[in-house]
Amino acid sequence: MSYWPSLFGGMLIGLSAALLLLLNGRIAGISGIIGRLAQGAQVPANAAFVIGLVAGPVLFAIAFGRWPQVTIVASLPVILIAGLLVGFGTRMGSGCTSGHGILGLARFSRRSIAATVTFLVAGIAAATLMRLVG
Repeated sequence: MSYWPSLFGGMLIGLSAALLLLLNGRIAGISGIIGRLAQGAQVPANAAFVIGLVAGPVLFAIAFGRWPQVTIVASLPVILIAGLLVGFGTRMGSGCTSGHGILGLARFSRRSIAATVTFLVAGIAAATLMRLVG
C-alpha cells in the first residue's frame, strides 16, 4: 500500500496538467511557468500554479497525517551544481520533464518524445556513473 501516495500524486499532476491545457490552452511546463513568473508575465495564473506546487506537501500532510519523506544524500555543492545544470538543460531543451514528459508525450509531439528519451538516457547514464564512482 506504500504506492498509494505516489499514485495519487501522479494522478493529481496529470489532472492539473490536463486542466491547464484544456481551460487555459497552456502547457504545464514548470520551467516555463517559473520563467514567466520571474519575468512578471501572467503573474496571477503563474503564481497560482507555483503556490499550488508549494502547497503540495501541506496537503500531503493533511491527507496522510505526516510530511512526505525526502532523503537527499548529496552534498550542498553537488545539489547546487545539479540545479544549475537542470536549469541550463531546460533552456537548451526548450522545456522540462513536466512539459515534455507529461503533456508533450500525450500530444505525440516529436520534439517532446526526443526530449523525454534524452532525459531518460541521461538519467540512466548519470545514475550508472554515480554508482560506479561512488
